[in-house]
Amino acid sequence: MNLKPTRLLLSMGLILSSSTALAAVSEQDAARLGQSLTPMGAEQAGNTEGTIPAWNGGLPPADNRYQDPFADEQPLFEINAGNAEQHKDKLSPGQLAMLQKYPDSFKMKVYPSHRTAAVPDNIQHSMRQNAVRAILSDDGNGIQQLSEGVAFPIPNNGLEAIWNHMTRYRGGSLARTFVQVPVNANGSFTPVKIYEKMAWPNYLENNKPGKNDNILFYFVQQVKAPTRLTGNVLLVHETIDQITQPRQAWSYNAGQRRVRRAPQIAYDAPGTATDGQRTTDNLDMFNGAPDRYNWKLVGKQEMYIPYNNFKLADRSLKYDEILQPGHLNPELTRYELHRVWKVEATLKDGERHIYAKRTFYLDEDSWQISVVDHFDGRGELWRVGEAFQFQYRDVQVPWITAETLYDLQSGRYLVGGLTNEEGNGFDFSQRFKYKEFTPQAIRRMGKR
Repeated sequence: MNLKPTRLLLSMGLILSSSTALAAVSEQDAARLGQSLTPMGAEQAGNTEGTIPAWNGGLPPADNRYQDPFADEQPLFEINAGNAEQHKDKLSPGQLAMLQKYPDSFKMKVYPSHRTAAVPDNIQHSMRQNAVRAILSDDGNGIQQLSEGVAFPIPNNGLEAIWNHMTRYRGGSLARTFVQVPVNANGSFTPVKIYEKMAWPNYLENNKPGKNDNILFYFVQQVKAPTRLTGNVLLVHETIDQITQPRQAWSYNAGQRRVRRAPQIAYDAPGTATDGQRTTDNLDMFNGAPDRYNWKLVGKQEMYIPYNNFKLADRSLKYDEILQPGHLNPELTRYELHRVWKVEATLKDGERHIYAKRTFYLDEDSWQISVVDHFDGRGELWRVGEAFQFQYRDVQVPWITAETLYDLQSGRYLVGGLTNEEGNGFDFSQRFKYKEFTPQAIRRMGKR
């Protein structure tokens, strides 16, 4: 893939060992943040060809998050099965496989690149602190001295890079209503409406210092439709070090009318209401404990990834306009050329997971995983994930407007995060109390 070695990789002496924690970067290196590097650690300059622009602060804030600032732009070109070979050095194997599997319908419209990712000033300051203080511990399964936002804006290895995705800023506190849709090979589907609320400890009302030392965030998920699935609620206390303190999860079953601990909500357990089309750790492209894999930071490369998908987020669209047999409607998706970090995760000897290998491509500006290729135990490419990035301009949150997981073997796929028919979808103004993330609270919620 024409990879170039990253100048940020450290010597072999910094490889993880069971007895040491990795050091943070020096003050001198951290001083590059906001200078030659963006506050999140991306290269501030554009590429030499001029096809990737310099980062100039990201997309300016706007009250209307859904107004498309690039609505008048036309595609530069289209990648399809006929010309995919010409562009293969900037595509993942999974993207190439999608073009080959659906030669008559799947295509990638490539638009001018815009580096729109931006976060609030206080998060920029917090990430600067992380650069010099945050360190991996417990063989990389935990982080010490973590402040809000990306933990390792100048990453030294694959584990730090994947932790950046998991610790990136997502608004601090929010409620969202969206649909998750398992789409059959023939294009038929039944949307599953889901309500979720999330809060990072610093955003909880009456938060007590020390109470949440190993908590990354609190999470509640409630299925609202269809009727056959309603009433079930999931509660998660997402821990940072899930080896020392495993993820704490509870589920309320409406049929049994009781709350139970749910230790199985992790790794490759089937995701909620997905018809078996994704694992628990597929949500948000990757989440949870990284301990079952060896992580390798391969380097940085240029790649066509879903970006600035304002058109896909249009409130006038209906779900049956977006969802087609095999994949999303390519007339509504937007791809741009950006720099990404390539990270390979290979299953450790003696560990179990349905994915023997995963290759992640992380956007350098936001640390959002943009594309991920999943391989089965035979080494065959199985599922391809894409995150359709979107800047929530009203709150300066770089996130997504949809995520997909395409099954190359069955022809089915899963899409999550769609909010086109759900009003505003994401509400970042919500604030919660700790008591709203307790087993007692989900018992009260779980009524049909």
